[in-house]
Amino acid sequence: MAFQLLLNVFLAVCWMFLTNSLSTAGFITGFIAGLAALFFFRRFFSQPFYIWKIWSVIKLMLIFIKELYLANVSVLKTIMSPKMNIRPGIFAFKTELTEDWEITLLSLLITLTPGTLVMDISDDRSILYIHAMDIEDAEKAIHDIRVSFEKAIQEVSR
Repeated sequence: MAFQLLLNVFLAVCWMFLTNSLSTAGFITGFIAGLAALFFFRRFFSQPFYIWKIWSVIKLMLIFIKELYLANVSVLKTIMSPKMNIRPGIFAFKTELTEDWEITLLSLLITLTPGTLVMDISDDRSILYIHAMDIEDAEKAIHDIRVSFEKAIQEVSR
């Protein structure tokens, strides 16, 4: 991915010099032309076209923003309700992620979402112990984390 991005920037700079347009608009035009060239020659690269990875990163950010909003609304409802009908709990989440940075990112995304906190990670880095402020069904919470955060992180990393 990094090689393709650097090659695209190099093509954009070459475009700027060839068209004698040393401006932002010239760079953007060259970047788009380089992007098109890389797209047509993508079969010669060993890795997938880098725009798909960038799209995966954007999807991960959008998923996090959505989950952040929903968790904030849920915590706000809990705080504003006259009775505290919460069921705090700790559950174990077995992750399929293997790289340290993937597990760290998953832990950060879960912890940054209000109402949840990653308390510990097992020694073999396969199980995350998560505390939830209000949990009705641990299996549903595990499923939600798996289909949202974990799947999006796998798309970014693989």
